[in-house]
Amino acid sequence: MKKSRICLSLVLLIGVGFAVCSVFFPVINSLVSWGVLAILLSVLIILAFFFQFESVALSSKEIALVSTLTAMSVVLRIPFSAVPSFQPCTFLILCTGYVFGPVAGFMVGAMTPLISNFLLGQGPWTLGQMLAWGMIGYFAAYLSRFKLSRRSLVSIGIIAAYGFGLLVNVYFWLYFAYPLTLNTLILAQLASFWFDAFHAIGNAVFFGLFGVKVIEILKRYKRRFTWKYS
Repeated sequence: MKKSRICLSLVLLIGVGFAVCSVFFPVINSLVSWGVLAILLSVLIILAFFFQFESVALSSKEIALVSTLTAMSVVLRIPFSAVPSFQPCTFLILCTGYVFGPVAGFMVGAMTPLISNFLLGQGPWTLGQMLAWGMIGYFAAYLSRFKLSRRSLVSIGIIAAYGFGLLVNVYFWLYFAYPLTLNTLILAQLASFWFDAFHAIGNAVFFGLFGVKVIEILKRYKRRFTWKYS
């Protein structure tokens, strides 16, 4: 718990500090690589959740469960890599966060691109994907208070696809785009529109066909474990 709080405090301190300095001291924009800053903040956020997972997972069975769900998510992603942005792993990440809580959802989301990209190609984009999928799994947990219908799940899957695209595009913009202006940010978003649309269609298909059933199956497994929510 203490380590995760330290990491998140550093994220807040560094992020706010550089934002304020860039406003009052514009020269800093020419001295600081915002791509490197994005990598640093992403690493700290991911580490915070990894440390949090250490304190949340109460038994080897829970660790094994998260590992199994991660492996399934990776297996779902790799065969569909030939279809641009058709990402069935998003479906399982959302279901994991919804059933097992924010930390488990984040872990499965973050580990999916880290492992699968050893086959699909590692690069600076991996951290952006880890953070984006991790946050999808994290926020899915806060929907667990609602009993979601098939239609609701389809809608959430579509929103998650565009949310993933937004986060990855901002990361791409900070790391690769020059200059960092509103115009270049809009262009980055527009350039990925069709990729995000394919992602949304894939999510809608998977949630429409399997969403309710998979959530029921995961809930049955959850009853066999004592899972501490964070």
